[in-house]
Amino acid sequence: MPRALRPVLRRLVHIDLVDVNASMLHAARAVLEPVRGTCTVDVFTGAAHTFAPAEPGRAPTLITCCRSFHWMARPEVLSMADRVAAPHAVVAIMGDGSLWTHKAVWTAALRELIQSYLGEDRRAGARGTYAGPDRSYQDDLADSAFSEVTEHHFPVTRTWTPEDAIGYLRTTSFARPALFAARHHEFEAAALRLLQDHADGGVLKEDTLFTVLLARRPGGAA
Repeated sequence: MPRALRPVLRRLVHIDLVDVNASMLHAARAVLEPVRGTCTVDVFTGAAHTFAPAEPGRAPTLITCCRSFHWMARPEVLSMADRVAAPHAVVAIMGDGSLWTHKAVWTAALRELIQSYLGEDRRAGARGTYAGPDRSYQDDLADSAFSEVTEHHFPVTRTWTPEDAIGYLRTTSFARPALFAARHHEFEAAALRLLQDHADGGVLKEDTLFTVLLARRPGGAA
């Protein structure tokens, strides 16, 4: 997300990268480096709701959660944002689901294949399953300091090669290699055949809707 925003936020002077996984932060910093320019970057390893700026008084003006808010302690994250963010700050919660939730013939077939190996429920974590938030993000925001919300939708079309989709699956919570244990090679071979069968000219198409919630404190200016 910071890499995507950097070319359009030309006045950006500092970025904080936050994740519980140190290797993810290392990778994020590496891809950000070529485009950061004079912008400084800090990393914070830990749960999002425990974040605090490395320098006292450095108050963020934009806090982004992209395809991640559902994993967080959401009310606590919004309370943290209220503590550390500038008075005019914006919280941006955004995402467009995943290949698990996307509705297309090829994604449905892929999901069924995953379920044939791992069971009907969507897997998450080491041994658990994922049921989704028990209330909407809009409700979370309504109960927070950032209760003034606008909602924006952007149609997005992506194309995948079968090999790209296999690589993506390795990074997900629902189809990462460790979940399959000794059967992972077998699963990937079956998934590649399935995706190749569904590809049109070697390409799989995903038409989705990217949703952005922009939340401010009441009376706050952009």
